[in-house]
Amino acid sequence: MSIVDRQRAAQVVTSKGKIYSFDAVECMLNYDRNYDKTPVALFLCNSFDNPGVLADATEGIYLISDNLPSPMGAFLTPFRDAAEARRIQGQKDGELYNWLSLKEHFDMEIKNSR
Repeated sequence: MSIVDRQRAAQVVTSKGKIYSFDAVECMLNYDRNYDKTPVALFLCNSFDNPGVLADATEGIYLISDNLPSPMGAFLTPFRDAAEARRIQGQKDGELYNWLSLKEHFDMEIKNSR
């Protein structure tokens, strides 16, 4: 897959070294939840504040704001820097999440949609 949005792209690296690329973090979360059960070695993503550079997604902070569109429609934007995430939240509103709370949020959305 070619990556279109260099501020929100994501990758999974399995324990066997296979790399899966995604246009958005939510696609990576859906992949991890639904498709491959090969153990994941790394979750990586770009960030709004440092586009084009992959970093450990488990250490990021995430903003979901209806005022900040994302490629796959979840309005999810990853950040490396918490202060920058809070600054953008002040401009765009929305909710901030760490990796674990983001996964819980998406799990709840799936359960509520059934």
